[in-house]
Amino acid sequence: MALRIAEKLVGITDNLQIPFVFKGSFKKANRSRIDSFSGIGDEKALKILRKVSETFNVPTVTDIHTNEDAAMAAQYVDVLQIPAFLVRQTDLVVAAANTGKTVNLKKGQFMSPESMKHAVQKVLDCNNENVMVTDRGTMFGYQDMIVDYRGIPTMQQYATTVLDVTHSLQQPNQTAGVTGGRPDMIETVAKAGIAVGVDGIFIETHFDPANAKSDGANMLHLDYFEGLMTKLVAIRKTVNSF
Repeated sequence: MALRIAEKLVGITDNLQIPFVFKGSFKKANRSRIDSFSGIGDEKALKILRKVSETFNVPTVTDIHTNEDAAMAAQYVDVLQIPAFLVRQTDLVVAAANTGKTVNLKKGQFMSPESMKHAVQKVLDCNNENVMVTDRGTMFGYQDMIVDYRGIPTMQQYATTVLDVTHSLQQPNQTAGVTGGRPDMIETVAKAGIAVGVDGIFIETHFDPANAKSDGANMLHLDYFEGLMTKLVAIRKTVNSF
């Protein structure tokens, strides 16, 4: 499945001349319920990510959850991602930074944009300048999230800044124990992010979101990816013309 999706995405992004990084989780550690899908085995999953990179000549990123994950995952991927709930965990951030890999720090849903400068500084203090920040929305009540676009230029003062469009549209803490979402708003949030000058966007996509193992409720169907990217490229060109 990962290779099929990557092949489709690489074809589209190459055609539109969009720099592309493939993201996949080797383990889903943050689950609402204990019976939720969590993975196929760490090494098996990491080998798939390495195969994606080698097959299509694209960089890959995965998230880590423990200090030990950092050195292991660094053998297979180009970017180590610190999950939003864990971005204040100093030991985890330092373990990722000490691998020498690029570190992607996801802004906690509970954190201000300004507070992310401290997370970035932890990476820099490890003599690793390869750091980026990703906004994945801010909690709005118990079961919804919003994007404060003022935070994008704020965080760009500290590091390259990406907008995680689909996670920002999650509706967590549902009584069923399965996170909901608003995929109908993906285009709106993505367009706004590009309009305010975000450096990149993060989008979860799948051939069949309804049957995806994780986050299907907020995914973009792969059939709609090319059309959305075409619009975003046009917006970027317009913004850059000023």
